[in-house]
Amino acid sequence: MIHSTAIIDKSAVIGQNVEIGPYSVIGPDTVIGDGTVISSHATIECANIGKNCKIFPHASIGLAPQDLKYAGEKTKLFVGDGTTVREFVTLNRGTSASGQTVIGKNCLFMACSHVAHDCIVGDNVIVANCAAIAGHVEIGDGVVIGGFAGMHQFTKVGKNVIIGAGSMVSMDIIPYMQAQGDRATLFGLNLIGLKRKRVPIAEIENIKHAYKILFASHLILNDAVAKIEEDLGNSIYVRDIIDFIKKSQRGICRPK
Repeated sequence: MIHSTAIIDKSAVIGQNVEIGPYSVIGPDTVIGDGTVISSHATIECANIGKNCKIFPHASIGLAPQDLKYAGEKTKLFVGDGTTVREFVTLNRGTSASGQTVIGKNCLFMACSHVAHDCIVGDNVIVANCAAIAGHVEIGDGVVIGGFAGMHQFTKVGKNVIIGAGSMVSMDIIPYMQAQGDRATLFGLNLIGLKRKRVPIAEIENIKHAYKILFASHLILNDAVAKIEEDLGNSIYVRDIIDFIKKSQRGICRPK
């Protein structure tokens, strides 16, 4: 059902069984996937919204990035199937740097959270109330970001990381960890998350071993990574950590 007060641009493509509530605005260059529900007073433009998404009142999706260098170039926001966007969330489209902001499937953005331009957010990510993700940030699958947390631009967060409420993240966080604080530091493995993902106990032990080599062996980072590769390189989970470290440009977050 599309409410009579909704404003829909002629160029917008609306899928089957889509609901659009009162006073919502669907702007140009927009695609709304089948079964998506858009509540009242939402604004969407320059965005591809997947199937079966839920968009709550006053969400702002695909609008121009908050970047002073943005000069009106044509860019996009992509939102995966099954994602929920709560009240007053802002998801900005990209800039000329990459041309797009990408949000994965089955994510939850709680009220007043923000994703800036040119970000890449994986699947099954939860961003709690008022958390803010700056431009060019990359978030892996299964990450949980606590309320009022802040992500510095260009930081990267590995898969299945949990970040505590109020944390200020200025360094890259390797996969499968928990981090918190200002500036955020590591507090060991995200054991609850790993168990919920049904990661085998033997693999959890491998991750623990890699953590100890990285942060308790007194080896410099390159030597620690080399030792991890030698001892644990056959573990797909440890391999995720090794590959992440090798690609890090800002440097990795460490324990206190």
